[in-house]
Amino acid sequence: QVQLVESGGGLVQAGGSLSLSCAASGRTVSSYSMAWFRQAPGKDREFVAGISRGTSSTSYADAVKGRFTISRDNAKNTLYLQMNSLQPEDTAVYYCAATLSILTIRTTIRTTSRYDYWGQGTQVTVSS
Repeated sequence: QVQLVESGGGLVQAGGSLSLSCAASGRTVSSYSMAWFRQAPGKDREFVAGISRGTSSTSYADAVKGRFTISRDNAKNTLYLQMNSLQPEDTAVYYCAATLSILTIRTTIRTTSRYDYWGQGTQVTVSS
Protein backbone atom coordinates (compact mmCIF):
# COMPACT_ATOMS: atom_id res chain seq x y z
CA GLN A 1 0.00 0.00 0.00
CA VAL A 2 1.15 3.56 -0.67
CA GLN A 3 0.22 6.84 0.98
CA LEU A 4 0.11 9.96 -1.16
CA VAL A 5 0.39 13.48 0.22
CA GLU A 6 -0.06 16.47 -2.08
CA SER A 7 1.30 19.95 -1.45
CA GLY A 8 1.98 23.16 -3.33
CA GLY A 9 -1.50 24.45 -4.00
CA GLY A 10 -2.50 28.03 -3.40
CA LEU A 11 -3.85 31.24 -4.87
CA VAL A 12 -2.26 32.66 -8.01
CA GLN A 13 -3.19 35.28 -10.57
CA ALA A 14 -4.04 34.32 -14.13
CA GLY A 15 -0.87 33.78 -16.12
CA GLY A 16 1.08 32.68 -13.07
CA SER A 17 2.64 29.35 -12.18
CA LEU A 18 2.44 26.77 -9.42
CA SER A 19 4.24 23.53 -8.78
CA LEU A 20 2.41 20.68 -7.07
CA SER A 21 4.15 17.81 -5.32
CA CYS A 22 2.87 14.39 -4.33
CA ALA A 23 5.08 12.59 -1.82
CA ALA A 24 4.69 8.82 -1.79
CA SER A 25 5.47 6.38 1.00
CA GLY A 26 6.28 2.72 0.46
CA ARG A 27 7.32 1.57 -2.99
CA THR A 28 9.19 3.93 -5.31
CA VAL A 29 7.01 6.04 -7.57
CA SER A 30 8.51 4.34 -10.63
CA SER A 31 6.65 1.19 -9.56
CA TYR A 32 3.31 2.88 -10.18
CA SER A 33 1.31 4.31 -12.97
CA MET A 34 0.51 7.76 -11.61
CA ALA A 35 -1.60 10.73 -12.56
CA TRP A 36 -2.97 14.07 -11.53
CA PHE A 37 -6.72 14.64 -11.57
CA ARG A 38 -8.71 17.71 -10.62
CA GLN A 39 -12.23 18.43 -9.48
CA ALA A 40 -13.91 21.79 -9.67
CA PRO A 41 -17.04 22.55 -7.61
CA GLY A 42 -20.08 20.86 -9.08
CA LYS A 43 -18.06 18.96 -11.67
CA ASP A 44 -16.78 15.43 -12.03
CA ARG A 45 -13.17 14.61 -11.29
CA GLU A 46 -11.19 14.88 -14.51
CA PHE A 47 -7.84 13.67 -15.78
CA VAL A 48 -5.08 16.25 -16.02
CA ALA A 49 -1.81 14.38 -16.68
CA GLY A 50 -0.42 10.88 -16.29
CA ILE A 51 2.92 9.11 -16.32
CA SER A 52 3.29 5.43 -17.05
CA ARG A 53 4.91 2.82 -14.86
CA GLY A 54 8.40 1.96 -16.03
CA THR A 55 8.70 3.82 -19.35
CA SER A 56 7.72 7.22 -17.93
CA SER A 57 5.67 8.01 -21.00
CA THR A 58 3.36 10.95 -20.34
CA SER A 59 -0.13 11.95 -21.33
CA TYR A 60 -2.02 15.22 -20.94
CA ALA A 61 -5.56 16.43 -21.17
CA ASP A 62 -6.04 18.73 -24.14
CA ALA A 63 -6.96 21.59 -21.80
CA VAL A 64 -3.50 21.61 -20.19
CA LYS A 65 -1.24 20.38 -22.98
CA GLY A 66 1.67 22.74 -23.48
CA ARG A 67 1.09 24.44 -20.11
CA PHE A 68 1.46 21.63 -17.55
CA THR A 69 4.29 19.15 -17.12
CA ILE A 70 4.15 15.93 -15.10
CA SER A 71 7.36 14.39 -13.81
CA ARG A 72 8.67 12.22 -11.02
CA ASP A 73 11.83 12.02 -8.96
CA ASN A 74 12.53 8.46 -7.90
CA ALA A 75 15.20 9.51 -5.41
CA LYS A 76 12.72 11.77 -3.62
CA ASN A 77 9.83 9.39 -4.25
CA THR A 78 7.74 12.30 -5.42
CA LEU A 79 5.44 13.08 -8.33
CA TYR A 80 5.27 16.65 -9.60
CA LEU A 81 2.97 18.80 -11.68
CA GLN A 82 4.43 22.05 -12.98
CA MET A 83 1.61 24.36 -13.99
CA ASN A 84 2.33 27.42 -16.12
CA SER A 85 0.08 30.02 -17.74
CA LEU A 86 -2.66 29.25 -15.25
CA GLN A 87 -6.18 30.34 -16.06
CA PRO A 88 -9.28 30.75 -13.87
CA GLU A 89 -10.71 27.56 -15.39
CA ASP A 90 -7.80 25.66 -13.83
CA THR A 91 -9.27 26.37 -10.39
CA ALA A 92 -9.97 23.04 -8.69
CA VAL A 93 -8.83 20.60 -6.04
CA TYR A 94 -5.93 18.65 -7.51
CA TYR A 95 -5.41 15.01 -6.58
CA CYS A 96 -2.58 12.63 -7.29
CA ALA A 97 -3.38 8.98 -7.85
CA ALA A 98 -1.43 5.76 -8.20
CA THR A 99 -1.87 2.14 -9.15
CA LEU A 100 0.46 -0.82 -9.52
CA SER A 101 -1.41 -1.78 -12.68
CA ILE A 102 0.16 -1.13 -16.05
CA LEU A 103 -2.06 1.41 -17.78
CA THR A 104 -2.04 2.37 -21.42
CA ILE A 105 -0.78 5.88 -21.91
CA ARG A 106 -3.51 6.88 -24.34
CA THR A 107 -6.57 5.43 -22.64
CA THR A 108 -6.69 3.75 -19.27
CA ILE A 109 -4.23 6.10 -17.63
CA ARG A 110 -7.00 8.73 -17.96
CA THR A 111 -9.62 6.61 -16.20
CA THR A 112 -10.40 7.50 -12.59
CA SER A 113 -11.61 4.02 -11.65
CA ARG A 114 -8.26 2.45 -12.57
CA TYR A 115 -6.48 4.01 -9.62
CA ASP A 116 -6.26 2.35 -6.22
CA TYR A 117 -4.60 5.07 -4.19
CA TRP A 118 -5.46 8.74 -3.87
CA GLY A 119 -4.09 11.70 -2.00
CA GLN A 120 -6.23 14.08 0.03
CA GLY A 121 -6.07 16.85 -2.59
CA THR A 122 -4.65 20.36 -2.70
CA GLN A 123 -6.63 23.47 -3.65
CA VAL A 124 -5.51 25.56 -6.61
CA THR A 125 -7.29 28.87 -7.11
CA VAL A 126 -6.55 31.11 -10.09
CA SER A 127 -7.90 34.65 -9.94
CA SER A 128 -8.68 36.69 -13.04
